[in-house]
Amino acid sequence: MSLFVTLAADILVAVLLAATIVTSLRLSRRIGQMKGDEAALRQTIGDLMVATGTAERAIAGLRAAIGDADRTLNASLDAATARSAELKLQVEAGETVVTRIGAIVAQMRAVPARPEPAPAPQVVSEPELQPLRRPEPSSPNGERLGAAAAAALAMSERALARVRARAA
Repeated sequence: MSLFVTLAADILVAVLLAATIVTSLRLSRRIGQMKGDEAALRQTIGDLMVATGTAERAIAGLRAAIGDADRTLNASLDAATARSAELKLQVEAGETVVTRIGAIVAQMRAVPARPEPAPAPQVVSEPELQPLRRPEPSSPNGERLGAAAAAALAMSERALARVRARAA
């Protein structure tokens, strides 16, 4: 019986030894894989650190851009506020002018038309005025100017005659 127990114990030790060897081989493979992954993990950590540095620089650039945009926006708002105030003053001045023009038009409509004075009897014994003779113009513009001058002369003569009639 003791031979049988010894043989069974030896077989059991052999099986456990074989299981230990198989488990050791599996663990060795896993450790090899982990060492390979360790290199990849170190590469990933390095890439992550580079990306973090790039992101920090980008954030600093964005902060600078935001500062510039804020200053530009504030300057634009200040300019717009100044323009708005100028426009408000101009609109108020325009409204004042329109109000004045409206008042003038209303006064003109309220005033009745001035009746023409009755012609006074001619008692004038003064010598009649002789119309001035102008030289004949030589160009079309000269003709117009001459016609305008003649019309102005005629109007001034009529005004002078009215003044003399009132004085008499």
